[in-house]
Amino acid sequence: MKNKALAVLFLTIFLDLMGFGLIIPILPTYAKTLGATDAMVGLLGTSFSIMQFIFASFWGGLSDKYGRRPIMLVSIGIMVVAYVLFANATVLWLLFATRLLKGFGAANLSVAQAYISDVVPQDQRTKAFGFIGAAFGLGFIFGPSIGGVINEYYGVSGVGYFAAILGGVNFLMAWLYLKESLVEKSATSDLFPNPFKDLVRFRHIPEVNALFTINFVYVLGFSMMQITATLLWAEHFGLSEMHIGYVFAYIGLLAVIIQGGLIGYFNSWFGERNLLVLGTLFVALGLYGMPYVPTDHFGLELVCMTFLSLGNALLTPTVSSLLSSYAPEGMQGKILGTNQSVGSLARVLGPAIGGVAYGLHFSYPYLLAGSVALVVSVLALRLRRKHL
Repeated sequence: MKNKALAVLFLTIFLDLMGFGLIIPILPTYAKTLGATDAMVGLLGTSFSIMQFIFASFWGGLSDKYGRRPIMLVSIGIMVVAYVLFANATVLWLLFATRLLKGFGAANLSVAQAYISDVVPQDQRTKAFGFIGAAFGLGFIFGPSIGGVINEYYGVSGVGYFAAILGGVNFLMAWLYLKESLVEKSATSDLFPNPFKDLVRFRHIPEVNALFTINFVYVLGFSMMQITATLLWAEHFGLSEMHIGYVFAYIGLLAVIIQGGLIGYFNSWFGERNLLVLGTLFVALGLYGMPYVPTDHFGLELVCMTFLSLGNALLTPTVSSLLSSYAPEGMQGKILGTNQSVGSLARVLGPAIGGVAYGLHFSYPYLLAGSVALVVSVLALRLRRKHL
């Protein structure tokens, strides 16, 4: 069952990210046509992450209580509804509603990670989490480009309905082939937990607290880069929107290669806690270098993106794997869901901080993000030494 389950989870996450990526290139401009201001466009971008922060732990806890399969199916169904609404969003308030609904239903990742924790032995989880991370990379490669083409010929409604069709296929695959993995269900999960309370709740487990911190700081720095990189590449390197899309596709391709094929070897060679330290150092190195590449040598910028992507590919599955190993019995879904809330909170704060810092000087977001990544590498090093 394990191989089939992982294949279904891979397809589920891939189709989910495809649907998400389809909308990325058209959302800001479409919102402007509906009367959105620049501030509203920014709020539209963060609304998804706000809802994820509030409800990721909620879905993870429900999966501990009622099982992984039903929660996965419900979350996919909610996203199908959100895409259909997006296809018919001809007023701004409805466009906001679709983003809020999509963020509310985005339970796929934390539940998929909990599913892996149920069926994969601890020593193989980093590779399995990397396998799911590769699905993210593929969705990020194909989604935006396909969305742009569909929008060109069929408009926004065509993009929405195509994403809904992908969601329908996703639901059917999960319904037919995704079997329940949770053997013993928990009876103690709160239906509507306070996400901040969940963060405090697990502070008594030092390793979990440290991993939450590492994840928060990494995602904060990465989201600061994401919101400002387009401006950096357009204003200082003269890249067009098409070429900027190619750079992001390059990042996704590296994620596929490393998380889909190499992470298992890296884990066996270096061990999970060493990968945690290396990942934070690579992220810091890539961020520090980005604003200082000569404008006529963009190839060096790709070297920085390689370091950044390598750090991302090492950190993301390793943090998830270690969290699943430190989670108390019956709390894996809750802890992994809370970790998603941590990342979502960072994605709410990162763009705002990055935008302000970029306005002061184009290099500041990268220096700030690189510095916090370097500081948190000390935390990763302490975690490594503690368990030598």
